[in-house]
Amino acid sequence: MKLNPDCIRDILLTVEENTDFSTSMSYNENSSYDKLNKYSQEEIFYHINQCELSGLVTKVEWILGGSFYVRDLSPSGHEFLSNIRSDTNWSKTKEVATKVGSFSLDILSKVAVSVATSLINKHI
Repeated sequence: MKLNPDCIRDILLTVEENTDFSTSMSYNENSSYDKLNKYSQEEIFYHINQCELSGLVTKVEWILGGSFYVRDLSPSGHEFLSNIRSDTNWSKTKEVATKVGSFSLDILSKVAVSVATSLINKHI
Protein backbone atom coordinates (compact mmCIF):
# COMPACT_ATOMS: atom_id res chain seq x y z
CA MET A 1 0.00 0.00 0.00
CA LYS A 2 1.18 3.50 -0.76
CA LEU A 3 1.86 5.77 2.20
CA ASN A 4 -0.83 8.45 2.57
CA PRO A 5 0.63 11.39 4.53
CA ASP A 6 -2.84 12.86 5.16
CA CYS A 7 -3.91 9.59 6.80
CA ILE A 8 -0.80 9.69 9.03
CA ARG A 9 -1.60 13.26 10.08
CA ASP A 10 -5.25 12.42 10.77
CA ILE A 11 -4.24 9.38 12.84
CA LEU A 12 -1.82 11.45 14.92
CA LEU A 13 -4.44 14.15 15.50
CA THR A 14 -7.00 11.51 16.50
CA VAL A 15 -4.62 9.73 18.86
CA GLU A 16 -3.74 13.05 20.50
CA GLU A 17 -7.42 13.96 20.93
CA ASN A 18 -8.39 10.58 22.39
CA THR A 19 -5.58 9.62 24.74
CA ASP A 20 -4.28 10.85 28.03
CA PHE A 21 -2.10 9.47 30.82
CA SER A 22 -4.64 6.81 31.77
CA THR A 23 -6.66 6.35 28.56
CA SER A 24 -5.68 4.54 25.38
CA MET A 25 -7.43 5.02 22.05
CA SER A 26 -9.26 1.98 20.75
CA TYR A 27 -10.19 1.38 17.12
CA ASN A 28 -12.37 -1.28 15.50
CA GLU A 29 -14.68 -1.53 12.50
CA ASN A 30 -17.45 0.28 14.43
CA SER A 31 -15.27 3.19 15.56
CA SER A 32 -16.37 6.61 14.48
CA TYR A 33 -13.56 9.12 14.64
CA ASP A 34 -14.36 12.16 12.49
CA LYS A 35 -10.91 12.50 10.97
CA LEU A 36 -10.63 8.77 10.19
CA ASN A 37 -14.06 8.14 8.66
CA LYS A 38 -12.78 8.86 5.14
CA TYR A 39 -10.24 6.00 5.24
CA SER A 40 -10.82 2.26 4.91
CA GLN A 41 -10.09 0.01 7.88
CA GLU A 42 -7.22 -1.56 5.92
CA GLU A 43 -5.72 1.87 5.24
CA ILE A 44 -5.95 2.85 8.92
CA PHE A 45 -4.37 -0.45 10.03
CA TYR A 46 -1.53 -0.02 7.55
CA HIS A 47 -0.84 3.55 8.60
CA ILE A 48 -1.08 2.94 12.36
CA ASN A 49 1.49 0.19 11.83
CA GLN A 50 3.69 2.67 9.94
CA CYS A 51 3.28 5.15 12.80
CA GLU A 52 4.38 2.50 15.28
CA LEU A 53 7.34 1.34 13.18
CA SER A 54 8.43 4.98 12.74
CA GLY A 55 8.23 5.70 16.46
CA LEU A 56 5.39 8.22 16.21
CA VAL A 57 3.07 6.32 18.59
CA THR A 58 3.72 4.14 21.60
CA LYS A 59 2.51 0.65 22.34
CA VAL A 60 0.05 -0.43 19.68
CA GLU A 61 -1.80 -3.52 20.87
CA TRP A 62 -3.36 -5.53 18.03
CA ILE A 63 -6.48 -7.54 18.88
CA LEU A 64 -7.65 -10.55 16.88
CA GLY A 65 -10.81 -9.78 14.95
CA GLY A 66 -9.69 -6.41 13.61
CA SER A 67 -9.08 -3.85 16.31
CA PHE A 68 -6.21 -2.17 18.12
CA TYR A 69 -5.36 0.08 21.04
CA VAL A 70 -2.83 2.91 20.89
CA ARG A 71 -1.32 4.05 24.17
CA ASP A 72 -0.21 7.55 23.14
CA LEU A 73 1.94 9.65 20.85
CA SER A 74 5.66 9.29 21.38
CA PRO A 75 7.83 12.38 21.92
CA SER A 76 8.72 12.17 18.20
CA GLY A 77 5.02 11.93 17.35
CA HIS A 78 4.24 15.02 19.42
CA GLU A 79 7.08 16.93 17.76
CA PHE A 80 6.07 15.90 14.23
CA LEU A 81 2.42 16.72 14.90
CA SER A 82 3.34 20.07 16.42
CA ASN A 83 5.16 20.96 13.21
CA ILE A 84 2.27 19.93 10.92
CA ARG A 85 -0.74 20.80 13.08
CA SER A 86 -1.65 24.02 11.32
CA ASP A 87 -3.17 23.62 7.88
CA THR A 88 -0.75 26.26 6.57
CA ASN A 89 2.33 24.35 7.76
CA TRP A 90 0.91 21.05 6.50
CA SER A 91 0.12 22.46 3.05
CA LYS A 92 3.59 23.98 2.75
CA THR A 93 5.20 20.73 3.95
CA LYS A 94 3.34 18.71 1.32
CA GLU A 95 4.15 21.31 -1.35
CA VAL A 96 7.88 21.07 -0.63
CA ALA A 97 7.75 17.26 -0.43
CA THR A 98 6.04 17.20 -3.83
CA LYS A 99 8.80 19.34 -5.32
CA VAL A 100 11.44 17.09 -3.75
CA GLY A 101 9.57 14.02 -4.95
CA SER A 102 9.48 12.17 -1.63
CA PHE A 103 6.71 11.58 0.88
CA SER A 104 8.63 9.33 3.27
CA LEU A 105 7.93 10.04 6.92
CA ASP A 106 11.57 10.98 7.46
CA ILE A 107 11.49 13.55 4.64
CA LEU A 108 8.10 14.90 5.74
CA SER A 109 9.42 15.34 9.27
CA LYS A 110 12.54 17.17 8.07
CA VAL A 111 10.54 19.40 5.73
CA ALA A 112 8.03 20.17 8.51
CA VAL A 113 10.86 21.28 10.80
CA SER A 114 12.22 23.50 8.04
CA VAL A 115 8.80 25.00 7.34
CA ALA A 116 8.24 25.74 11.04
CA THR A 117 11.75 27.18 11.38
CA SER A 118 11.21 29.39 8.35
CA LEU A 119 7.97 30.74 9.80
CA ILE A 120 9.68 31.38 13.14
CA ASN A 121 12.48 33.29 11.40
CA LYS A 122 9.92 35.52 9.66
CA HIS A 123 8.58 36.59 13.07
CA ILE A 124 11.95 37.28 14.67
